[in-house]
Amino acid sequence: MSSPKEVEDDLLLERQLCFALTAASRTVISAYRPVLQELDLTHPQYLVMLALWERSPRSVKDISAELLLGPATLSPLLKRLEAAGYLTRKRLPKDERSLAVSLTPAGTALRAKALAVPATMLDKLGLSREEARELHHAMTRLTRAAQADPDGAVADTGEPSGR
Repeated sequence: MSSPKEVEDDLLLERQLCFALTAASRTVISAYRPVLQELDLTHPQYLVMLALWERSPRSVKDISAELLLGPATLSPLLKRLEAAGYLTRKRLPKDERSLAVSLTPAGTALRAKALAVPATMLDKLGLSREEARELHHAMTRLTRAAQADPDGAVADTGEPSGR
């Protein structure tokens, strides 16, 4: 059983999981910035490219679900990557509402340059591959738990369209 002092201390900023995650996210993404600048990519653009390097073509809906990004957030990223020559977006003949996103030769070639990013980041963050895998596993588990509502259904993970 928790003491009244422990319950009071639960509201300390240093005990807030949300604060620790926010601080870690901002700091780690900032550490990626100079590394990704060499590829002329922002962090969100890098995530889109990672998804496409795993599988291309993909639907916008599929990329959105994979990256937990709402369509209003994803669409401008895709437009910028298309303007940079890394991907194409084409309507599917079977479903005019769906877009197929495919890598261009330049987008495929960029992957070779991006191969250095993970090792560079591990070094920068002072992590081993195993430590990074453990952190990834813990964060994935936490994300899934946060997505689930009390009935076990998956909550909406899209970002607000006002961003």
